[in-house]
Amino acid sequence: MRSAGLIGTLLIGLAALLGPQGAMADNDDDDINAELSEVGGKAAMIAFAAAPFPYDGMIPGDADRDDAPFLDAKDGDRRGHTSPRGGVYWEDPTYSDRRSLLYIPPGFDLKRPAAIVVFFHGNQAMLERDVVDRQQVPRQLAQSNLNAVLVAPQFAVDALDSSAGGFWQDGAFLRYLREAALHLAELQGHGASRNDFAKLPVILVAYSGGYLPAAYSLEVGGAGKRIRGVVLLDAIYDEADKFTDWIETHRDSTFFFSAFTASSADGNGTLQDQLMNQGILFTTDHPHCLDKGDVVFLDTGEGAVHADFVSHAWTDDPLAWIFDRVAGFPRHTAGACKR
Repeated sequence: MRSAGLIGTLLIGLAALLGPQGAMADNDDDDINAELSEVGGKAAMIAFAAAPFPYDGMIPGDADRDDAPFLDAKDGDRRGHTSPRGGVYWEDPTYSDRRSLLYIPPGFDLKRPAAIVVFFHGNQAMLERDVVDRQQVPRQLAQSNLNAVLVAPQFAVDALDSSAGGFWQDGAFLRYLREAALHLAELQGHGASRNDFAKLPVILVAYSGGYLPAAYSLEVGGAGKRIRGVVLLDAIYDEADKFTDWIETHRDSTFFFSAFTASSADGNGTLQDQLMNQGILFTTDHPHCLDKGDVVFLDTGEGAVHADFVSHAWTDDPLAWIFDRVAGFPRHTAGACKR
């Protein structure tokens, strides 16, 4: 068990490393908790040593292209990355935010079966403005029946870029989860330990451009045994092979759910074709439960809008709708999913 003193030492050392960004953490926590005052719980913005950014490594290649440096642009002392959609983004404002949002809803109980929801945001996103305020991800978790906590890393800040950063690297997602367990224990308090959170199953949720770090987290992230479910929200724009391989290898121990609009319909179609070629069954009906072995694709039709998909899609609060259907981790037995 890690002591509170050791946790504090780690956080102080990381804040010193990050300079002003680390010093702003307390103010960030006040702002986030004020935003969530109506739903309650505990929230914090924490700088992670294992964050996906900053990143000064390589972009993995494939059969058509070689590995390439992520930071491929320079202007004097400034370094940047050339995004296929957004052009050059400079490292200091776009790829230097180590913070993650942590949230523990009211009623979360470590004595009951519990999980960690990891949320990967899409393009042009900031944790406070989009994940908390606009998409209401913490509120949706709090108002669902899922006994889980939330962890959401910041990727490229407010940019047209899906880069995975450090999560391109082998074992990086597992290292991130291990550090998250430390910070969650500190946030929870009341004698909670790192080990309490380090053993919890993970439900990985990715929206839009979050598909890329999700695909690599599944393929090389090293957390395969802990992942209990994968939720993609209008998110399959590429890397269908990685999702196919994941489903083929892990479908007996996890569920897979992908809801989509016309924006990502082609990618979802490609994944469905690959699964059919592998003889893997899936459904296109609304699920009553999401449990081990379930593979679900939900075409939301013309009414849903990509930009609003996390908060308004086939239903209002679609994340809460999904969380209520996840089997095995009910906060209240009376509302548990039953087949």
